[in-house]
Amino acid sequence: MAEPVPTGPCVLLSGGIGGAKLALGLDRLLPRGALTVIANTGDDFRHLGLDISPDLDTLMYTLAGLVNPHTGWGLREESWQFMAALGELGGETWFQLGDRDLATHVERTRRLAAGESLAAITQAFCARLGVTSRLLPMSDARVATRVATDAGLLDFQDYFVRQRAEPVVRGLHYDGAASAPVLPEALAALADPGLTAILIAPSNPWLSIAPLLAMPALRAALAAARAPVVAISPIVGGAAIKGPTAKIMRELGLEVHNAVLARHDQGLIDGLILDRVDAPDVAAIEALGVRAATTATVMRTLEDRIALAAFALRFATTLH
Repeated sequence: MAEPVPTGPCVLLSGGIGGAKLALGLDRLLPRGALTVIANTGDDFRHLGLDISPDLDTLMYTLAGLVNPHTGWGLREESWQFMAALGELGGETWFQLGDRDLATHVERTRRLAAGESLAAITQAFCARLGVTSRLLPMSDARVATRVATDAGLLDFQDYFVRQRAEPVVRGLHYDGAASAPVLPEALAALADPGLTAILIAPSNPWLSIAPLLAMPALRAALAAARAPVVAISPIVGGAAIKGPTAKIMRELGLEVHNAVLARHDQGLIDGLILDRVDAPDVAAIEALGVRAATTATVMRTLEDRIALAAFALRFATTLH
């Protein structure tokens, strides 16, 4: 018989699609309001006059049960007449905005211009969409991920979407992160004495998680947290589950290996969860002083998401 799943408060640090899958598993598993998700906003940018928060929106749509199941981003049953009309006028169509999704960006932009904070707007949207877990941007201040490549210094969306992550990566910058204040609600959640676990989602470590960790106050809060910190690896069998994680690691001169990820977060994480196929990596990770455990980490179904969430919470309780 499986051990019971801890149901106390949990914090998840997350990027977009991969993180949203785990967030959904945790949301379905935990009591109402027990989950706090702190989302990467280094991907946020202004496009076509609109303020766009891709990771926040992916998390919000996923938790609301509205996400497009085929892409993992955007809204289900979307239409694209706006983009078609924009293309006919010669406008930029490289970043796809669905007709229904546009409402989110238009309303966010209006409310930001009226002086509301990104956190308050996100909270209001989540309430309207029936999201009961707490979704927080990592900061209300602007942080911008920029990618140094062989094609020059590129804004994140230019590198990732317009150029399809094809340029060779030479380095990464998180502009504004050093001075961006972490939301007080996020710091309070991390310091909660009843916290069961702090989980780091299987999102891209350099593009989605590093902007969060580049904020000194958030990094310090993780280091000081009494709850165990557990990361879930996005690497399975020497390749990324999704996206350019492995490509970026190779271009930065790093071996695509789970021990490299453990070394990257050494001192911050107590445990690392790997896929079963990577069981041979456990010894090298534990030699770094990081506990490792293996399970199925590829989340294809809702049941997969819930199962990984349950495993992560159980594993966290063994670390302290």
